[in-house]
Formats: sequence, C-alpha cells, structure tokens
Amino acid sequence: MAKIKPGYLKSLPQRTCVACLKTGAKRELIRIVRTPLGTIEIDPTGKKSGRGTYLCKTSDCWETALKKNRLEHALKLQLPPESRSQLLEYGMRLTSHPSNQASV
Repeated sequence: MAKIKPGYLKSLPQRTCVACLKTGAKRELIRIVRTPLGTIEIDPTGKKSGRGTYLCKTSDCWETALKKNRLEHALKLQLPPESRSQLLEYGMRLTSHPSNQASV
C-alpha cells in the first residue's frame, strides 16, 4: 500500500442520494445497480458492474425513491413489480431517521 505524505488528507468519494439529494461519503449510502443483464440488485460493496444509483440508509429515502420513480429515472428502466417490492421490503428494514443526527 502506498504511503500517505504527512499533512495530506485523502478525499473520500462523495455520492448523492436520489431521494433526498443529500451528498455523503460513498460508504454511508447504499448502491442500487442495474446489471448488464438488466436485473436490479442491491450492491452493498459498491463494486458490481452496471449502472448504479445511491440511497441513504433510511426507510424514508427508499419510500420516496420508489413512490416518485426516482430509481427508475436514475437507472433508466421501468422497475418490474417484483423488484419494486423487494426494494421496498429491504428499505422498510432500515431505520426511519438518519443515524448521524443526534436525538433531542
């Protein structure tokens, strides 16, 4: 692994959630990918081949992206009903509020 010069900060890749449009570190978001075969997959590693888009790790963003067809627009395809239901089910297992905000 290459040595990093003292005083040098490596920049983190930034991505934007298609639902709330907030920008964050790539690892803080979940990638949805349209594979070259045309299937829709959740890509937690962010390395699968295909056209991808990102969502926050909150159920609110997943609901918004599916209700307002933002995933379809970003992935440039019509989501099949089974893919839509799988994504909604996955999103419902996530928290409803961002984890990086402090409770009052």
